[in-house]
Parts: sequence; structure tokens; C-alpha cells
Amino acid sequence: MSLSIGIVGLPNVGKSTLFNALTKKSVPAENYPFCTIDPSVGIVPVPDERVKLLSDFSKSAKTIPAVIEFVDIAGLVAGASKGEGLGNKFLSNIREVDAILEVVRVFEDKDIIHVANKVDPLQDISIINLELILADLETVSKRISNLQKDVKRGDKVAIAENSVLEKVEKVLSDSHLASETILDEKESEIIKSMHLLSMKPILYALNASEVAENVIDKVASQIPGMYIQIDAIFEKGLEDLIKKSYELLGLETYFTTGEDETRAWTIKKGSTAPVAGMAIHTDFKDKFIRAEVVFWKDLLDAGSYSEARSKGKVRTEGKEYIVKDGDVIEFKI
Repeated sequence: MSLSIGIVGLPNVGKSTLFNALTKKSVPAENYPFCTIDPSVGIVPVPDERVKLLSDFSKSAKTIPAVIEFVDIAGLVAGASKGEGLGNKFLSNIREVDAILEVVRVFEDKDIIHVANKVDPLQDISIINLELILADLETVSKRISNLQKDVKRGDKVAIAENSVLEKVEKVLSDSHLASETILDEKESEIIKSMHLLSMKPILYALNASEVAENVIDKVASQIPGMYIQIDAIFEKGLEDLIKKSYELLGLETYFTTGEDETRAWTIKKGSTAPVAGMAIHTDFKDKFIRAEVVFWKDLLDAGSYSEARSKGKVRTEGKEYIVKDGDVIEFKI
């Protein structure tokens, strides 16, 4: 599984500097056939000491970490939702990613002109988010209009969808992100098919090279969501940013390990064993019989797989087992 995060920001905020810093850490694409090979995409390993420890334990010939795709998205200007600048390209690129990383400029530098001639992180955030909101408002309003004929004739599916869309439309009209709409599980499933931009999870990266802590704290206290402080020039905070991105996407890791290779596999939190097995091969879901599971630290502490088994640390789990972050698994099919 590969999930992608789109890096967005206004001009001169350090977006490209951050992308270049991340891609320095890129790993070869051949080990990840599901990843896109594109100059604007960086396949970045998730920092995780467990992979190396397990690889050393098994004396593996290959060590393959989990990865995330970071996508360098065209710069944004106010009016993008109306096609200003590279607006249409910007919005279509965001539609294709799973989450958004908003790079927000906090640093001052007289040699790097801010697009608004002053550094105002919260204003930058409001400009970007408003463009997402306006684009979504157009999408939702158009869909509501198209549904009216079916709603009038009493189509239950259309009525249910229309009800959810009207809820979202009201939130968007109040200049709030679609993700702020209070929806139940069924309603969330209905809106998912709309692929709304402002429904995607957002991580705010405060680019704060040589900025006083009290300034950063003041900005951070008003950030409307999950944030992280970075320094794109000196590459500080990159590892934490990658880990936070993994967390933002609702991902976790299990491992397979042996002499040939130790590999970290990426799954959505809450995946059952057969679904988790699909990360290795799609056949694992239908052909799943059972899984032999041991927690990574229990395996290392035992010193060998057989010793871990004799201590009762290796468990046999069935189809209903929810895979935990850090599980080492051998699938039986």
C-alpha cells in the first residue's frame, strides 16, 4: 500500500526546499511497484528503528522500510478555485492525493519576498483553505442541483445523498472545511464518493528557520489542526514530519523477517489479518488460513523464533484478528 501526501503552499514559503530535502531521503522505486515514478513524487522511507533491529536479528540480505509518497504540487495563489495562476492544475493534483501537507512560512527573510509583502502564517492558511472550500462548494452545489429531479420523485438514495450534501454545503458556505461537518458513519460513507478537497486530512508544517519560540508558540496556538515545526533549509524536523504524515493517514506497520529480507508493510489501522496480508499479495485475503504472530520486541528479547514460541510469545490468529503496529507475522495460506 502506498498513500500520498500533497505538499502545498503559497509562493516563497519553502515548499520546494522541503520537497527537495525529503527527496534526498528517497529510496529506490523498484522495491515499491505500487509507487509512481515521477520527478514531482518522492518515495520517502518512514523512520523506524525496528526494521533494522529485525533485519540484524534475522541477518537479512535485504532491508525494506515502509514508505510514503510526497507529491510536490503546483504553487497556489488566491483565486485558484476560479482558475487563477495554475489553479486548475493545483486543484486536480490535490484531488489525487490522500492528505495535504500545508507548508506555512513563519520565518522572516528580506531576500525572499512574501507574496503578500508580509509574513502572516494564519492569513496564508486561510487563503489556501478558502480555495479548497470554494472549489468544494462549487462541486457540492452542482451535485445538489443535479439530484433535484430524483429527489422530487422520491428516490430514497437521492434524498439521503442530498441531505448529506446540504449539511456539507452549509459548513462550506460558512467558510469552514468540509471535514468540520458532523456526520455519522453512514453519512461519511455517502460523502466519500465526492472526493472533496477540504475533507482530506491536513498537516500544517510551520517553516520556522531561526524564529523565536514565543512567535512559534503564538502561531501554533491558533493552528486549526495537526501541526509540526520544521526548518526546511537546515532539514530539522523532517523525521518527525514523516512520522506525523504516517499518523495523519491512519497507517501502521507490521513486519515480515527472515534471511532473504526484512520488510515493513503498511496497512490502515484496524485491518484484520487477511486484509493486512493483501499488502504482500492480494491472494492472501481469499486464501488466508491463519497467521503466526509475535510482537517485534518479544521476538528480539527471546533471541530466536523457536525460543519465542516456547515462551508462548508466538500466537496463532484467525481471520478476525486485528493486526497491531509492531506485529511480526507469518501468513499461512
